[in-house]
Amino acid sequence: MTTVLAMVFVVVVLIFFHELGHYLAARSVGIRVERFYVGFNLFGLGIKKKIGHTEYGLGLIPLGGYVKVAGMVDESMDTSLTGAEWEFQSKNALQKIWFISAGVLANLLLAVLIFFSLTLVNGIAEADPSSVVGSLAEDYPAVAAGIQPGDEITAINGQSISSWDELTAIIHARPGETIEVTWVRDGKTFQRVMETRATEILLDDEIRTVGMIGIGPVVTTRPAGFGEAVVSGFAITKRWFGLTVKSLAMILTGKASLRDVGGPILIAQLAGQSAQSGFSTLLGFLAIISVNLALINILPIPALDGGHIIIVLIEAALRRSLSLRARMAIQQLGVVLLLTLIVVIIYNDIMRIVR
Repeated sequence: MTTVLAMVFVVVVLIFFHELGHYLAARSVGIRVERFYVGFNLFGLGIKKKIGHTEYGLGLIPLGGYVKVAGMVDESMDTSLTGAEWEFQSKNALQKIWFISAGVLANLLLAVLIFFSLTLVNGIAEADPSSVVGSLAEDYPAVAAGIQPGDEITAINGQSISSWDELTAIIHARPGETIEVTWVRDGKTFQRVMETRATEILLDDEIRTVGMIGIGPVVTTRPAGFGEAVVSGFAITKRWFGLTVKSLAMILTGKASLRDVGGPILIAQLAGQSAQSGFSTLLGFLAIISVNLALINILPIPALDGGHIIIVLIEAALRRSLSLRARMAIQQLGVVLLLTLIVVIIYNDIMRIVR
């Protein structure tokens, strides 16, 4: 039940903020919003109310949502155009791009707000640069060897260690190798031989296999001021956006497999695990997914926000609108591509469960 509720919470918040961005942007430039829905209004079931020219609705299945504006040929395949001033197609290129990109900007802003709030409430974590062990991972060599929090690692393979960076550099460089670790506890020296666990991690824009023994540094938390929290909110969002870009680039260049891409089932599992770790962890997960959603939506694929922007730019360059038939064909191609990607992602999710 926790997994289901966490999944619904994450999806509803993400979709609401994304569509709210489109809605507010449309209103700001005089584009008429015909529908604003959160959730799928399957078979006409759900709650809806029309206020002015806009029908607001809450579908019974909280796994989707959309904003429908007048005069926009999109994945809804609505081809009705009258040339009225409130229609999307009647606006200039900048107004169109502002409306289209507003959902992505809303998702990024949501991430910034969440990371800002978490920093303000939880403080700023700082790792001790010394080689003192602060945490241990279960079922890793360090635990089996008897290393405990508070122990200071002084040497590896007889080479003296004075900092955490030195320590990790030596261990990372020896995946799957046997190493001799020396540490001090209460003035007593201990020495054990252990085999590092070969682990794949993202490092310097590529997946690398490094050695790990399951230790973490001492981490202290200090209060954050309002200004620091604001800077932290933007910085963490920027870092996650960069990591998402790198991950996508690795898939496109073959450095990572498409099998690594997860979908709704994986998101549900991770949301459930995050919720069990606490509401702050769930919010952090929500912010990360929001950054991912922003990047995916800005990709230049027909039917995504990025694809719509490309069409606007093409029309601006040509100084004329594409024909209705051309726009319909582009959107249909985009829908096919998205459906194909969805099938692949769901297949990956199912195979993870099977394995």
